[in-house]
Amino acid sequence: MLSDQELLRYSRQILLSQVDIDGQLRLKQSKALVVGLGGLGSPVALYLAAAGVGELHLADFDTVDLTNLQRQVLHDSGSVGMSKVDSALQRLQAINPEVTLVAHRHALDDDSLAAAVAAVDLVLDCSDNFATRESVNAACVAAGKPLVSGAAIRLEGQLSVFDPRRDYSPCYHCLYGHGSEAELTCSEAGVIGPLVGLVGSLQALEALKLLAGFGEPLVGRLLLIDALGTRMRELRVKRDPACTVCGDRHG
Repeated sequence: MLSDQELLRYSRQILLSQVDIDGQLRLKQSKALVVGLGGLGSPVALYLAAAGVGELHLADFDTVDLTNLQRQVLHDSGSVGMSKVDSALQRLQAINPEVTLVAHRHALDDDSLAAAVAAVDLVLDCSDNFATRESVNAACVAAGKPLVSGAAIRLEGQLSVFDPRRDYSPCYHCLYGHGSEAELTCSEAGVIGPLVGLVGSLQALEALKLLAGFGEPLVGRLLLIDALGTRMRELRVKRDPACTVCGDRHG
């Protein structure tokens, strides 16, 4: 049940007919894993904690650097040099003490990643490199857990939801294959702060829809964001039956 304090805290959300008491209870009973607590992970963690997702698992092995603060709004000047996970724990606990926080301060290898994914209902990939995205995707496919994937660099962003519970859903590998060895990171190519805030906020929204059970999730669709021209467009994407990651999951 929801306490009087929780009913008051989440009242504006509960007023939505699509959420209501039942949806808020589902959020309270949900567990989500956030992989990466940087530019994307910041709004994701902030909004999921504020919305009342019952248990947030936070994974990041990095420390806060001064160059992060232009876009990673989960952290502040006093966090420089701290573990990003510890900085996040402080901020999120202050925002919503009702939420249980689980820390993963070290890089997740195949075994620990599989265990971390198995322990939650949904995963949000907020990492900044292809290898991590591929590993997280494979773990989600293997465990049958939905994955909300976002990316942003320079003035361009992308967002999609991969849900192995749905026959028609592609996985990350269906779209991107083995990626590019020449991929750039924000530290090399740059990125504008509000763009990662936008993509991360949309990731949080998709997660809330999936966990509370309302709306149409971004499954089978890829949202492309052009921050320079303030334009968005959507591409339909299909599952690759020959995909080496998810191709035989329904066989």
